Amino acid sequence: MKVAFILLFLFGLSQAKVFTRCGLAKELVAKGIPRGDIDNWVCLVESESSRNTKLKGGPNSNKSYDHGLFQINDRYWCKNGHKGGDCKVSCEDLRKDDITAAVKCALLIKKRQGFNAWYGWKNRCKNKSVPSVAHCLK
Repeated sequence: MKVAFILLFLFGLSQAKVFTRCGLAKELVAKGIPRGDIDNWVCLVESESSRNTKLKGGPNSNKSYDHGLFQINDRYWCKNGHKGGDCKVSCEDLRKDDITAAVKCALLIKKRQGFNAWYGWKNRCKNKSVPSVAHCLK
């Protein structure tokens, strides 16, 4: 019985939160993403991580990894195991179900580099008709 409980507990810890499109839109707005940009942010997240909070991509050609919903790179923006990088956050915090740190960092990246910082956005969203999520926010 104890073994089964421990296995279920560990299995639960490893599960990622995968947002629905509307759930993501609502959470992003609640965490500070401007409503006027929400369609592009949702498209970006869907292109980068398929709305999966725990996704870790890589290794990239420079041996770096990308973290969380926004696939934020650990070469510049975060540090593994402790707070650091330009966002002053641990990379592990970018893969939590609480997306507060990830949103804060993504907003900094956008402020500095625009949406073009994300290849997923450039390839799948830029100059394209992105799905509207306005109905989710009513």
